[in-house]
Amino acid sequence: MAFIKRLGWYLVGLSIGIVFLTFFLKKKSEDTGTEFCYFPNCRVLKDLRSKPLSYSDEIKVLFTNKSLDSTAVAHFLTDGEIDFGSSDTKSTPCKTYKIEGLVKEKEAVLTVVNCTNKVLVDKIKIEK
Repeated sequence: MAFIKRLGWYLVGLSIGIVFLTFFLKKKSEDTGTEFCYFPNCRVLKDLRSKPLSYSDEIKVLFTNKSLDSTAVAHFLTDGEIDFGSSDTKSTPCKTYKIEGLVKEKEAVLTVVNCTNKVLVDKIKIEK
């Protein structure tokens, strides 16, 4: 009987601790804007968002033609899916990633070059 009683008190304390920890971490993430990225896709996108962006001439032409805008690029960097199979993640000093996403309801692949202190948005391929 003593073991059952100790187990009960242990589970009560554990549940209170889990509720407290969940509340504390949720509050902290809302206040500071931190997010917990454990998967490779999330970690790479977070790294890309943390650096200043520069655009290639091809992307600048698309900006002036109004066929692409900076919000679409931001959407790729937040909700895109990285195709690690066709990306060049082993090159140094800059790695090249292909990010799949949507542009004006069409599937597209954005190619970015991730260097140590900046990100170059290189080109985009929009599927017809």
